[in-house]
Amino acid sequence: MNAHRFWLVVPAAGIGQRMQADLPKQYLTLNGRFVLDVTLDRLLSCGPWAGCVVPLHRDDRWWPVSSSSGDPRIEPCAGGAERAGSVLAALEHLQGRAGDADWVLVHDVARPCVYPEDIARLRATLADDPCGGLLAAPVSDTIKEVAPDSDQVLATRDRKSLWRAFTPQMFRYQALFSALQQGIHEHQGAITDEASAMELAGWQPRVVPGRTDNIKITVPEDLALAEFILTRQAAG
Repeated sequence: MNAHRFWLVVPAAGIGQRMQADLPKQYLTLNGRFVLDVTLDRLLSCGPWAGCVVPLHRDDRWWPVSSSSGDPRIEPCAGGAERAGSVLAALEHLQGRAGDADWVLVHDVARPCVYPEDIARLRATLADDPCGGLLAAPVSDTIKEVAPDSDQVLATRDRKSLWRAFTPQMFRYQALFSALQQGIHEHQGAITDEASAMELAGWQPRVVPGRTDNIKITVPEDLALAEFILTRQAAG
């Protein structure tokens, strides 16, 4: 039986430039609540977790008024300039507590619609895996390659082997720690998620099929879509 613990990391140090708002997207509201609070509530309901770490921007002034700030299960820490740096900061925060083979699940704070059953399936599917993996879905749209700084199509790409990466992404603590350290040092800019850091370190993460309504709030119109999805999910 796998006795390794599960830790949760939710990077929240971004400033959300594409949202065209005067505050980070994690502090915009969904049905009257911060996106951050909605996401963390949903994740924490999917435990048990050994702990939850939330890396924050050094100038964050909204965290103290969030409902999450009063949750004793959540530990904030200083985040980095980029996502990889924030996740690494969270892993450093867990040094001495997380075991090398413990699991770390990293989830985008701007994905409040993740389905609890998907998280349970991710944990169960990968529980005995030496590496780990991520929620993802096969690409269903036709994929066009477009020339840089242009609107001209260069080619149509075969989508048969392409998947859309979601979160959570779940990896062994020490393997992810080492991969991020190495990746930040050697491949800065090439690390777009935890799986890419693991790939650069020579691992082959597995994909676990997840629901496509696990959207990431990136542009303003995503807020209305997320509210719609959450309402539909709540209705059963």
